[in-house]
Amino acid sequence: VQLQASGGGLVQAGASLRLSCAASVNIFALSRMGWYRQAPGNQRELVALLTSGGVIKYADSVKGRFIISRDNVQNTVFLQMNSLKPEDTAVYYCHAYMDRDHWGQGTLVTVSS
Repeated sequence: VQLQASGGGLVQAGASLRLSCAASVNIFALSRMGWYRQAPGNQRELVALLTSGGVIKYADSVKGRFIISRDNVQNTVFLQMNSLKPEDTAVYYCHAYMDRDHWGQGTLVTVSS
């Protein structure tokens, strides 16, 4: 499984960004897809995930601001990030599970105050 992530960048606090993660397989073959992030000096943490059955989970820190969704035709998962805060600054990694964990390359999100 290949995962191609895109959409990071530098924005000011309060702005929005949308991350995309395109999978090389039919996303329904994946038990779950989602996004993790890792800030400098911190462990990688779950941001949001979406299961093949449609269950969605968010980290408490992003609830009400981030939305995870998918396009079944494009085999792509999106993370719409609204009302960004400086503490959202991190490298964001796309993740998928099928038999084992699969990771995309990270995409850097920087939110300035």
